[in-house]
Amino acid sequence: MSIHPTADVSPGAQIGDGTMIWHQAQIREGACVGRHCIVSKGVYLDAGVTIGDDVKIQNYVSIYRGVTLEDGVFCGPHCVFTNDRRPRAINPDGSLKVADDWEVTRTLVRQGAAIGANATILCGVTIGRWAMVAAGSVVTRDVPDYGLVLGNPARLRGFVCACGERLGRPAGNAAIGTETVKLLCPKCAAEVSIPAHTYKETEGS
Repeated sequence: MSIHPTADVSPGAQIGDGTMIWHQAQIREGACVGRHCIVSKGVYLDAGVTIGDDVKIQNYVSIYRGVTLEDGVFCGPHCVFTNDRRPRAINPDGSLKVADDWEVTRTLVRQGAAIGANATILCGVTIGRWAMVAAGSVVTRDVPDYGLVLGNPARLRGFVCACGERLGRPAGNAAIGTETVKLLCPKCAAEVSIPAHTYKETEGS
């Protein structure tokens, strides 16, 4: 484990072996960061955040309470995760809101998913395994496994391989089953099965 002298890491945080925490990062009490992670300059990890193993979090990412990142997730520079569906600074009577005045809405990012630079992830969504969120996107609903989403609001525009290459369309009707669609990666030749109902969401896009 390596922690830069300018980083602010709470004694109540758990940091795994081999993790590197860089300049001016802040990790609050109750946060749990796995093994062999990279927490880059200016990253903010809120209280209670859970980060898996082998996660790369680039400069100035903000991850707030209620967010869980599974193993192997990538977060591009300046992306942000929210945790409140109806944010207010004060109550209707004008009093300042405190912890008991609102409810954390949880967000899950599954294994191997990648979040592009400057993306915003609204709370309450699940981003599936090996999914990819394009830079600058605003995610407002769940992203399926291997899904490629982009835009504001983000929409499903295709699928990507675990290697990161965009998957092509199925090779003929033989590749389309009643339950799944099999897509071949043009780079590594991996075959990826996508639920047929999910694949249909991309038709015409």
